[in-house]
Amino acid sequence: MNQIENTNLVIKFVILASRKDLAGMNVSKQLESLGIKVDYLDTESIYSENIDKKIRGDFFIFVSKHKSEKNVKTLTIHAPGNWRKADFGGQIEKVCQTNSFFLKHLFLILSKNAKEKIKDFQVSLEATHHGPYIEKPCCFIEIGSSENEWKNKDAARVIAETIQEAVKTYNPGKNFISAIGVGGPHYCPNFNKIQASKEYALGHIIPEYAMPLTEKMLDEAINKTLPKPEIVILDWKGLGKSEQRQKIIGLVEKTGLKHIKTSDVKD
Repeated sequence: MNQIENTNLVIKFVILASRKDLAGMNVSKQLESLGIKVDYLDTESIYSENIDKKIRGDFFIFVSKHKSEKNVKTLTIHAPGNWRKADFGGQIEKVCQTNSFFLKHLFLILSKNAKEKIKDFQVSLEATHHGPYIEKPCCFIEIGSSENEWKNKDAARVIAETIQEAVKTYNPGKNFISAIGVGGPHYCPNFNKIQASKEYALGHIIPEYAMPLTEKMLDEAINKTLPKPEIVILDWKGLGKSEQRQKIIGLVEKTGLKHIKTSDVKD
């Protein structure tokens, strides 16, 4: 189950879990009960630098815990990387490759499964954050936000079944518009709506707290999102004051990509 064939393309998905991570181990048990191979890490996932040099694969999925002081029951998906400092693994000012089409596919399936089976959990994208740094496309899928949730077997089952379905049914030729997101809070409420829409698929997201935006940050987001983004979607109210907004627009226009506001996306 760690390989799929699709339109003559073989994609090897590698699923990784840390032995130090309660949620990761919880999900791993469920994955193995479904016949899905898991590769185990002796270090925490966010510090497993260059694991792609030790394990061969095309796309790496890290299953792990999500921690929040508010202890909200949440299932999250995000790409790893650091826009600035590397306080929690990875490299300074570097993000990993990710795939906007697969992230969208995973998000839609997770949302459907959670709604059907664990309605007290919310599903959310997170802005790009933390390590590890690897050179293969990857993402995190997490259970949050406290020990009670990390041990929740129903939540772990939903994530395991989501991964199983996503890996089996992923179509890399799906006709979405690949995008990156700029602005807004960490849990991306406006980008969640867009990821659930019919047209756009979001890869990296640069949140407002990572501002001021720089050319380097934009280049990282664009160059590390596959397929290559066609558009930058701006969370307009989450871009700071007017002066900062205009600077951001100027930087985006330099890339040659189109830009729209989250409020422009209606479905």
